[in-house]
Amino acid sequence: MSRKRKKKSKKGLRLVYFVVIFFCIIVGIRSFTLFKESRELNKKQEILTAKMESEEQRKKDLEELEKYMKTKKFMEETAKSKLGLVYPNEILIEPENK
Repeated sequence: MSRKRKKKSKKGLRLVYFVVIFFCIIVGIRSFTLFKESRELNKKQEILTAKMESEEQRKKDLEELEKYMKTKKFMEETAKSKLGLVYPNEILIEPENK
């Protein structure tokens, strides 16, 4: 009977070793894939952060442009350049086209 128990215990021990090694391999593979995904997500986050900063700067520029467009100076420049309007006492001199 002792030989049967030793054979059974050796088989059981081998089975436990196999299961432990199998789980170690599975955990290793999963860890590698998660590490790879983490690196990719970090790259995407850096790109999106840079994009967000540039969009914030663009927003500030647009807000400044909006403030400028509400000024009297902008309205005068637009009226003169696009519509050709002048003040009543102002003389417009245009260069001759050659």
